[in-house]
Amino acid sequence: MKVGDTIKFEFAGKKKEGLVHKLFPNMVYLKVDFEKDKGKIVKRKLNVLQPPKGKK
Repeated sequence: MKVGDTIKFEFAGKKKEGLVHKLFPNMVYLKVDFEKDKGKIVKRKLNVLQPPKGKK
């Protein structure tokens, strides 16, 4: 995942599509278009969007 990628994520029980706006080691800021609010920034933890791989 990198800035500018489009990803799908869960929002209010539905799948939404967002553009990666900012990317930090543990947090991702997504730019999402809602019906009444275009370009809203939503932040999510990185481990929610990309679960960590199995530990050995």
